[in-house]
Amino acid sequence: MEQIRRVVELVGDVLGPEVVGSYLHGSAVLGGLRPASDLDVLVVSRRSMVDRERRMLLTGLSGISGFTDGARPVELTVVVQSDVRPWRYPPTGDFLYGEWLREELAVGGPPRPEPMPDLALLLTMVLAGDHPLTGPPPARVLDPVPHADLVRSSAAGIPALLDDLAGDTRNVLLTLVRIWSTLATGEIRAKDAAADWALTRLPPEHRPVLAHVRELYLHRRYTEEDWSHELTTRVRPFVAEVLSRIDLPAPR
Repeated sequence: MEQIRRVVELVGDVLGPEVVGSYLHGSAVLGGLRPASDLDVLVVSRRSMVDRERRMLLTGLSGISGFTDGARPVELTVVVQSDVRPWRYPPTGDFLYGEWLREELAVGGPPRPEPMPDLALLLTMVLAGDHPLTGPPPARVLDPVPHADLVRSSAAGIPALLDDLAGDTRNVLLTLVRIWSTLATGEIRAKDAAADWALTRLPPEHRPVLAHVRELYLHRRYTEEDWSHELTTRVRPFVAEVLSRIDLPAPR
């Protein structure tokens, strides 16, 4: 895909030989791209970027990622290998770009290194997907993430997910269902496959909401979404039901 080629070329131009490897993950690897899917790429680097490199990468991604002229949103995560291997929790991410951050980054400047608990799930997806764009297979670059840290990462991410419920309902519900599925089975599924798994386990009154967001994910762009009043009123009870099924550690 042309966008992926451009992302890999940009990273190579900015970081050159400092790139250990770059890896496609997410929907493109798990179950195929859907109408609103991002292009998800992880880059493993030998060192942290300097400010000039961060600005170059942000500027380049702003021109590659988007929603117009057939483009897809790009989510690019850069990690320094020594920050994630040997594995420890919480991991640190060196750079994160996504379309939901575009306005914030335009005002505040390029992303800086920060703790990223959800790297636990992301690195697990990269290892499972085994789809290098450059460099060696991910298993030669990354350590496996212990299941306990997948659980901790999921617990850490749920409050932010719930904060986005009103503005990003489709993705929040599907992500919660995938967390449930992953923690229950140890397998990371595509969002529609996680929904299929959950539909057989939910009480009948909660299935219509999940069936609807699964259909949106498979066939609709964000601008094509439609929600009936009845389904909208069922969203929060659905969330409460799924949260009750997710086996998370008790707060310390």
